[in-house]
Amino acid sequence: MKRKKSFFALLMLASMMSAMGYISAQAQTREAPDWRKLHYLSEEEMKTPVRRHNLNFSESPAPTEAPRFVAEFEPMQGVTIRYPLGIPVSLVKSLAENCRVYCIVQSSSQSSARSSFMNAGVNMDQVTFVIAKSDSYWVRDYGPWYIFAGKQPAIVDNVYNRPRQNDDAIPSAFATYLGLPLYSMNLVHTGGNMMQDGRGHAVSDNLVVTENNNDEATVRKLMLDYLGIDNYHITIDPQNDYIAHVDCWGKYLAPDKILIAKLPKTDSRYENYEAVANYFATTNCCWGYPYKVYRVEEPGGSTVAPYTNSLILNKHVYVPMGSNSTYNELALQVYRDAMPGYEVEGVYNTSNSIQWLNTDALHCRTRGVMDFDMLFVDHQDVLYGTQDCTDSIAVTSKFIAYSGASLKEDSLLVYYSIDNGPYQIAHMRPTGAPDEYVGYIKGYHQASEVDYYVFGADESGHRYQQPVFGELDPHHFTVNISFTLGDVNEDGTVNIADVTRLIDYLLGDTTAPFNATAADVDSNGDINIADVTALIDLLLTE
Repeated sequence: MKRKKSFFALLMLASMMSAMGYISAQAQTREAPDWRKLHYLSEEEMKTPVRRHNLNFSESPAPTEAPRFVAEFEPMQGVTIRYPLGIPVSLVKSLAENCRVYCIVQSSSQSSARSSFMNAGVNMDQVTFVIAKSDSYWVRDYGPWYIFAGKQPAIVDNVYNRPRQNDDAIPSAFATYLGLPLYSMNLVHTGGNMMQDGRGHAVSDNLVVTENNNDEATVRKLMLDYLGIDNYHITIDPQNDYIAHVDCWGKYLAPDKILIAKLPKTDSRYENYEAVANYFATTNCCWGYPYKVYRVEEPGGSTVAPYTNSLILNKHVYVPMGSNSTYNELALQVYRDAMPGYEVEGVYNTSNSIQWLNTDALHCRTRGVMDFDMLFVDHQDVLYGTQDCTDSIAVTSKFIAYSGASLKEDSLLVYYSIDNGPYQIAHMRPTGAPDEYVGYIKGYHQASEVDYYVFGADESGHRYQQPVFGELDPHHFTVNISFTLGDVNEDGTVNIADVTRLIDYLLGDTTAPFNATAADVDSNGDINIADVTALIDLLLTE
């Protein structure tokens, strides 16, 4: 710390000398950007290669059971912060109302941290102090990466891409504190440049490649072996700033939803942002269809608007607020539209020493701690687009109770709605495959619009559903039209219900202007195919 203070003093002296004409403009231009590089490295840190400080790093074998890298929007038992704080103490109070707060603090500062929290009204029953040395409050970057190896919780460590030994040791300290296995992955990386969907897809910008000798093949193999990432989206850095972190411009909101910042056309980086947004809009998510891309507008330039640098914590979203109130409100509304059922809260930080920046805000300074006992609903073969009109449509899902508790088999359900009708329930039954169950959607017709979601519960009290938004934003598909000669009776008639469905489909409306009378329809509910054909021809030509 003395070295850092000395460097601050040098900067102050340099500033004074500059004002007096002792330092050239060229020198000032060169020094300032270098010092800010990579989350405020000190002069000494800038001269230390990342791998040189980490001589004690010892790579471990990858997990022997398939790893699953848990997403930020999955259930969390807690959140990690560091003291001295990089966030407002008022936010600590809010976080402690949501879940447990794990606060990294040195033993000499614990009393100060406790007093600060108590004075702010923090629920201390929800605070756990993890005694460890740290160098900075950027816990997102250096904190533990939580996985399930098979069905067991574990932590993955990597070579932290800043030369800070105390920060780099935090994953190991948490593994010891929580009693979890630690897998050490020999990859230079950082949490701010990592986001994942919990189902094998992840996003980083190309910093991860350049920091690993431009060896993309090795990067991808390590991500697969240690984290289970089999579809790794490595993009450009549209922000084109010193930090090169994905959380400064994008964010997973759900497995099929991604938030990308949007800059005005007058900003020189506009095309970069549009290119990344278009990439995801034309790339399939883990469920087989293109990502739903949400755009959050930023004013561009130096105006503070760090909206993608938010924290999703259970059913709450904490969004860092910028300096423009109009853009702030628009950003909050984007989150509310994309994440129905969540509480979206704007968080202000006016402290001069730790204020939000476009390259460093709320997400950078917090990290969720996954619920080791969560229930995971893994419905992979999502029904979307058009589905064939058969007697029933199967919905298959795995239910994984990481707690080890038994599933409540009467609470493994498919909720579905046909043509905006009331939700019905289909109970799911074992398929014989491990952890796998199936239920059936029935009662639809040709051209029916079907919404559905999968729900599960276990004996430990854990519940979950996919999508997590439930009926507020369910999975959706349309039943196909299969009106063929096989539907026509021997006497040249066809059932009026099928005709009505077809007309609805052709008109794109739920109410068909087809007024068949009792004289037109026989006792079996059939109507002459010639009349139907004439009507369809009329509808198609109008």
